[in-house]
Amino acid sequence: MNIPDRQSIHGQWSSRWTFILAATGAAVGLGNIWKFPYLTGQNGGSAFVLIYIICVAALGIPLMMSEILLGRRGRATPIRTMKALATENNAGQWWQIIGWAGTLAGMLILSYYSVIGGWTLAYIVKSVTGTFTGATGDLAASTFNTFVGSASSLFFWHTVFMVITMAIVAGGVQGGLEKAVQYLMPTLFFLLLLMVGYSMTTGYFGKGLEFLFTPDFSKLTGSSMLAAMGQAFFSLSLGMGTIMIYGSYVPKDTSIASTSIMIAIADTGVALLAGMAIFPIVFANNLEPGSGPGLIFQTLPVAFGNMTGGIVFGSLFFILLLVAAWTSSISLIEPLVTWLIETFDMSRIKAALYSGVATWLLGLGTVWSFNLWADLKFFGLTFFDLLDFITSNLMLPLGGILMALFAGWLMTTDNTKAELHISNPLLYKTWQILVRYIAPVAVFIVLLNAIGVL
Repeated sequence: MNIPDRQSIHGQWSSRWTFILAATGAAVGLGNIWKFPYLTGQNGGSAFVLIYIICVAALGIPLMMSEILLGRRGRATPIRTMKALATENNAGQWWQIIGWAGTLAGMLILSYYSVIGGWTLAYIVKSVTGTFTGATGDLAASTFNTFVGSASSLFFWHTVFMVITMAIVAGGVQGGLEKAVQYLMPTLFFLLLLMVGYSMTTGYFGKGLEFLFTPDFSKLTGSSMLAAMGQAFFSLSLGMGTIMIYGSYVPKDTSIASTSIMIAIADTGVALLAGMAIFPIVFANNLEPGSGPGLIFQTLPVAFGNMTGGIVFGSLFFILLLVAAWTSSISLIEPLVTWLIETFDMSRIKAALYSGVATWLLGLGTVWSFNLWADLKFFGLTFFDLLDFITSNLMLPLGGILMALFAGWLMTTDNTKAELHISNPLLYKTWQILVRYIAPVAVFIVLLNAIGVL
């Protein structure tokens, strides 16, 4: 089993633990703290959570192992990695499309993710200054609609978010990414636990736990099972090249299997802790847990505005959201930055500047889609909705399917065994079956559901 002695020109993580923090940071984002709670609320609570956890174990972990495996084997950008691995495994060069699609998807996602991240910055300021004190549902909705209706406000906060993101990325693997996650991830967990601690004082913590952890399978529908499957895939940031590029910085002696399991556990833990923090507050204020995407920016401000210590805990909550957004955003642009460095031999600072400006400019389309371009529709969708649909519903599932097929079928057994270091034949065979058969079919079903075929 010959392992090529490839080295990433961008450096590597100083330790396995740092990689776990970084990959968890890439996976943990607004999806865990913003999307997971409202999806849980809309799909029957704990029955949805149980299906979600099963999907993470059977779908998410094998796919994450595959993506890290590809990254460490290639030791380059996703584009160059797939080119090298296609040659090494006598596969067609068209497999490079995995790298191109992932790199492009990361940039497209960050362009609108930055705008939503900017919302969290603005809401920290609103919360600190007491905007939501004594707020009613109408006031919270009016505040949100006025805010997103202001092109200048969204422009400003989008710009601030992107500048800070690119400043971190410009620092490099150890000087920027590693330092950031070493501070941001412990901060995120501390803030989450603080919010859970507060929720314990609401008198509705037990009801929140019951909602999350007592299954009611009568509320489980086919669509909710597909939603759980889709959330498990997207929550781990799979299929967009971020885990692959982070995997290219992983030391040789790091166990991909155990590391993937730890990342999945941490990512799922954040989602569950977010639910434990949010639902008791929702129930204590007689709010609707299934109120959809507005749960964070319209429903919760009402709760924070009418509870003791609301300014403090509301501010902490939006700081928590901001930290989660940053840990994801720095990973989304990393494939593009490293591709510019490798292809044009430019400095990391220059590559970060070029990619950051291009992404920021594209993000203006999302900024204006809430106001100036609100009536401009592409196939019936706003610019923001179109980007979200193309990336989330098409590019990421297709990327995930192709990665699974390449790792499971195109790479030789010797090569995958050499990277995974799984000594137990049964465990290796289980991974192989999951990544060859179960994962591609499951993600394909998610894709069909997302585009409305199912």
